[in-house]
Amino acid sequence: MDLISSLALYFCLTCAILFLIGLSYSAIVFWIEKENRASFRATLIALFLPIPYFLSWHYAWEIVAIILFIDFILTAIAFCIPLSTPENRTDSFPKTQIDERDIMFSRNELKPGSQRYEEYYSKNPIRKATDDEFRKEAGLLSKKSIFYNSLAYAASNASFYTVDQFKNAIDGPVNPEKEKISPERMFEFLTGWSKKLGALNIGFTKIENYHYYSHKGRGENYGQEIKEHHKYAIVFTVEMTQEMVAAAPQASIVMESGQQYLEAGRIAIQIGQFLRSLGYAAKAHIDGNYEVICPLVARDAGLGEIGRMGLLMTPKEGPRVRLGIITTNFKVPVHKYQQNHNLLDFCNRCKKCADICPSKSISFDGPKQVSGIKRWQINSEACFTYWAKAGTDCGRCMATCPYAHPDNLLHNSIRWGIKHSPLFRRIAVPLDDFFYGRKPKSADMPNWIKEN
Repeated sequence: MDLISSLALYFCLTCAILFLIGLSYSAIVFWIEKENRASFRATLIALFLPIPYFLSWHYAWEIVAIILFIDFILTAIAFCIPLSTPENRTDSFPKTQIDERDIMFSRNELKPGSQRYEEYYSKNPIRKATDDEFRKEAGLLSKKSIFYNSLAYAASNASFYTVDQFKNAIDGPVNPEKEKISPERMFEFLTGWSKKLGALNIGFTKIENYHYYSHKGRGENYGQEIKEHHKYAIVFTVEMTQEMVAAAPQASIVMESGQQYLEAGRIAIQIGQFLRSLGYAAKAHIDGNYEVICPLVARDAGLGEIGRMGLLMTPKEGPRVRLGIITTNFKVPVHKYQQNHNLLDFCNRCKKCADICPSKSISFDGPKQVSGIKRWQINSEACFTYWAKAGTDCGRCMATCPYAHPDNLLHNSIRWGIKHSPLFRRIAVPLDDFFYGRKPKSADMPNWIKEN
């Protein structure tokens, strides 16, 4: 008994020190992140939680120390119990292709009175009423929009303009002299080079029909069937900086979106030209010139899962990324997709994006059958209508996602716990709500962006 009591007492001292250090570190991290509420609450807990452990050691309260020790052991065991995680929460592989003409970006480009406008709504009359609603609003980057900021909107326009200049470089002639390079060597080179160019992560997958749109919905090739399918895809992510995203839906979010679409486009075009110069057909897919459905390709390449908000959820940055894709006939080593049940389970429980969405476009329900596949489906019409009011691409769902917190020891530890412990997934959202709030306010934009 004396040995057990001694161990329990020193355990209490150790816990008191670790709790004080850990929570103080958390408070400092929150303060650096300008999360005053979270920092204050972490500080309070750091001051009070270690007290019973320290007192038990200082005054040799053996019974209390043993109780605290047993409680800690039982709690640790509970977190290690492999509670069942529902599998196949969503269906893995779509059965049909999506027509790009049906997505909101394509419908937004239809000009009332034009031939395309008349043809589209004669075939899809049910969509005309909802689409006419967003046409009544100010529009993206409009001076009359809610979050108009002259400099930020001009900077965003500059980014999107520059991306548009890339359209003539997404494809090109292929060198007739093909270099012999092993798939393993290409994998190694592209992994290193893409990160040097600015990519966060890179993945490779075999292309399936459902990855491609059935028809083009934007630009001069509008309405054309997409027939030329490459066999493989190279996919990478670029990070949207947390400071710019946190202020969403203010002007900083559309600035960051434009900038990272530009970065993704630049890298994709470089890699595409690199492959063609080696003798392999390759095409870059960039903003405004996609032929593939980026989140699906990225998911199958092992970069994440498609979550409740309809965006790719990466394991480390959450949805706070943009995607770049190059399709090619070079036989790259491919990732075999396996559903990430842990991430999808957390996404199903969280629902924070649905709570915070200004347009109520994100469902609180579980995945449902949509066009023959079980998945989450957002109300894209309501979402885009809010974009047209705000003048930005909103991003509140992205900003408040618990997975989108910054890359540091504190948040990476939370992500590790979510990945490995079913019980931790059950308490992670209430903890996030406790520190950040269930519906946190938008952060302030960086001072250099604010209007005078």
